[in-house]
Amino acid sequence: MLLAIDVGNTQTVYGFWSRGAWRLTLRRETHVEETEDEIAAWLWACLRAKALEPAVTSIVCASVVPAMERTVTLLAAKWFKLEPTFVTASSPLGIQVCYEPPSAVGADRICNALGALAKYKPPIIVVDFGTATTFDVIDADGHYAGGAILPGLMISARALATSTAKLPSIAYKAPERAIGRNTVESIQSGLMLGYAGAIDSLAARIGGELKGDATVIATGGLSEMFMGLAKSIQHLEPDLTLDGLRMAHQKITKKK
Repeated sequence: MLLAIDVGNTQTVYGFWSRGAWRLTLRRETHVEETEDEIAAWLWACLRAKALEPAVTSIVCASVVPAMERTVTLLAAKWFKLEPTFVTASSPLGIQVCYEPPSAVGADRICNALGALAKYKPPIIVVDFGTATTFDVIDADGHYAGGAILPGLMISARALATSTAKLPSIAYKAPERAIGRNTVESIQSGLMLGYAGAIDSLAARIGGELKGDATVIATGGLSEMFMGLAKSIQHLEPDLTLDGLRMAHQKITKKK
């Protein structure tokens, strides 16, 4: 069984892959002060609840939080007797990175590109709804061409609530109309519909710079709620980063 770990700034995703499928995927808040023992206890409890054995034979990780890499290494060594494989932009993944410098590309973004290329014909635009919302662009030649980064929905909502005196925190819910009839509806309109508009605008601009019609894919924790709001999004791939991590592990271990 392969354990794939995608460490994000807000959440960490754990995926257990066996017999050609993800047997279990889990999300947990990322806390740099958390120990490997606490993570292991939680993982074991989740596995037991699903009647799964923790028979992990390989661990692969993509992390955008450097402080968590030591924790993942200790988790792998102490609880699984394994050395984890860390994916970076410089890993031998067989994809050309057209970004300056290439090392600045987050491992999760490269994994998104790998996962997308395995399912769709380029050009491709991957919209990853995380702490930051990223656009990962694969051009018609299958190269990682770059992309765009904007503040994630939660960052925007938190900034609005904490930087103003009278505006409250709200539930992430699409409003029935653009014209809000009260403060909550007005914020929901601005955040949800405004954000969807930003997604559509960026996707259109990026698509205009590519050769051929680009396929637009959504992934990440908040991706599902934008499937109907952002008209440019054609496909939902909730496990895209994990899929890319699994493929990256295959490519890296073959090179050894």
